[in-house]
Amino acid sequence: MNKKMIKYSRRPRLKSPYLIAVWPGMGNIAIRAGEFLWNELKPKQFAELIPEGFFYPHEAWVINNQIEVPRLPVGRFYYWQNPSGSHDLILFICEAQPVMEKGYNYAQLVLDVASEFKVKRVFTFAAMPVPIDHMQKSKIWGTATNKKLIREMALFGIKPMHVGQISGMNGLLLAVAKQRHLDGFCFLAEIPLYAIQIENPKASKAVLKVLSKILGLKFDFTSLEERSKIIEEEIEKLVGYFKAGTMPGPISEEEVEHIKKTLALITKLPKSVTKRIEDLFKAAEKDISKAAQLKDELDKWHIYKDYEDRFLDLFGQGKKKKK
Repeated sequence: MNKKMIKYSRRPRLKSPYLIAVWPGMGNIAIRAGEFLWNELKPKQFAELIPEGFFYPHEAWVINNQIEVPRLPVGRFYYWQNPSGSHDLILFICEAQPVMEKGYNYAQLVLDVASEFKVKRVFTFAAMPVPIDHMQKSKIWGTATNKKLIREMALFGIKPMHVGQISGMNGLLLAVAKQRHLDGFCFLAEIPLYAIQIENPKASKAVLKVLSKILGLKFDFTSLEERSKIIEEEIEKLVGYFKAGTMPGPISEEEVEHIKKTLALITKLPKSVTKRIEDLFKAAEKDISKAAQLKDELDKWHIYKDYEDRFLDLFGQGKKKKK
């Protein structure tokens, strides 16, 4: 293990843990599922991967009239100890996918941590774009690192993915896991071909329902169901612009932004997110270098405009001070 690339804050004792690893991808299936688990289980952070060398800045920030280098995406490890006494969980959430040529090495580091804690199984999630309507139920397909696990999937009603490709880290991690003789699953949720740029909470819920059966856990999916309803209504309005009987093409960037803004206006942030934002504001007041991380969090939830004046006040540039 390259210990220099892994920063530990603690080393918990875990019982026969499973690893769930997520990155952003099509429909944000995996990352939203991971964030849901983070909100539901309240896991504790114990390590993170150093991002240098895996992510390259592709933009510049202007803060307090000066050019600043943006913060690199971080991958964080969390642990959750199962009160039932069965498998504990390690949850790895990464804010972005590393550059393509560095993906294999990044996956090795994630699995180095898994090996250190003697992880028994690895789970990832992905999207399967298919010609379905956005109102249809999202079916789950799956693949695994060996035939025994594929037979096990059938017990949970998961259709085997016979042939195909799983792009990005949500697929690559499983390939590296197979090389290391680790048991691993990837669950793929169907999403409409014409809406691959839009997050799909319905699909995230579908993979989580399968996971919950395997883990023997129960979750309240109300937040995902409410968000799914809002997104479906917005897509329904957009699809209405196309002629009846024709399959619409990919949704434009302008339409994607419109949906994001609508979601920001009519959805409530999880309490954990609101707390994180408040904590980041307090941290930025003491150390202005934390402002970059705060800006990332506000942009992630599409609420920067709601906090813009307060954010600029950190630099003495808020509207109240512009007289």
